[in-house]
Amino acid sequence: MDAAESDRLGVAATIIASVFAALIGIGVGLITTFTHRQLPPIGIIAGLVIVAALIAGFRLVFDSRIIAGAAALGVLSAIAVLAIPGAGGSVVVSDGILGYIWVLGTPLIAAVVLVWPRIGRRTSE
Repeated sequence: MDAAESDRLGVAATIIASVFAALIGIGVGLITTFTHRQLPPIGIIAGLVIVAALIAGFRLVFDSRIIAGAAALGVLSAIAVLAIPGAGGSVVVSDGILGYIWVLGTPLIAAVVLVWPRIGRRTSE
């Protein structure tokens, strides 16, 4: 964590917001992973837009890459867990084009949102 972000929000607030963002990310990751195959291609597009909006929203609201990164980590961990074959061999993310777009598109979107440069705010003096 860099000094500017800890001064702006405080260490305790950053930790609490990061935990909150990760939990919300896990929930969004679970729901969108189960629904990404509904009505192709609308389901996959809607899921990717929802993930992008979640991460970008946390980045804009808190003005922090740390909290947005926690949300992205939550989404990606939920997707990773559901992409692994279960005990019976069943998977939620299938081995098809929609599964590949989902598994590779979400980290790409998260990376783009997290590395996007900070937009300067205009101040009126």
